[in-house]
Amino acid sequence: MIKSELVQRIAEHNPHLYQRDVENIVNAILDEIVAALARGDRVELRGFGAFSVKHRPARAGRNPRTGEHVPVDQKSVPFFKTGKEMRERLNRESGETDASRVDAPKADA
Repeated sequence: MIKSELVQRIAEHNPHLYQRDVENIVNAILDEIVAALARGDRVELRGFGAFSVKHRPARAGRNPRTGEHVPVDQKSVPFFKTGKEMRERLNRESGETDASRVDAPKADA
């Protein structure tokens, strides 16, 4: 799903809102998440997950074409960890439960 599809879906579920207003809301939320990460803050959305920034130190890399060693600068990368509720919903919706798996131990064994 891309952002425009998300906006469309939200607008369909909320007919009292104009699509442009929904788009402004979605953009405001995403912009605020990005701004918080840029400040070094962590953003946690309960039941959904947490966004944070991981810092990777400078290192020596290798050009795969020539084999030459090249310096790789330090960098900050966004990181997302799913929340417990999301993981549970994804596993429940996929139809896989502990009881339906072949390798799961039996309750009476």
